[in-house]
Amino acid sequence: MSAALDQTLAALADPHRRRVVDLLSKRPRRAGELAKAVGLEPPAMSRHLRTLRQCGLIEESHPAFDARVRIYSLRPEPMANLKAWLEHTERMWSEQLLAFKAHVEGGEG
Repeated sequence: MSAALDQTLAALADPHRRRVVDLLSKRPRRAGELAKAVGLEPPAMSRHLRTLRQCGLIEESHPAFDARVRIYSLRPEPMANLKAWLEHTERMWSEQLLAFKAHVEGGEG
């Protein structure tokens, strides 16, 4: 596993961060809106957002009308990497289980 994938999985291990990812999968949102939806105080939400930014799952932008406002959105690359890893792992386990089934069925005859 790559270090980037390790960081993605570590970030997604927290239920609050998974909830943020779920919310951002629908549309970009402001930090305050995320904090309210997740039920966290702004300082706690800020820490979670920092973790998600550091591993590359989300990105921050500022609208032209107010640089103090932070809008968060998902970045597709880390999730695509995670999906590819999961597909590879699923294929490997399927092959292992089929080989085990063939071995067991072959041993019974």
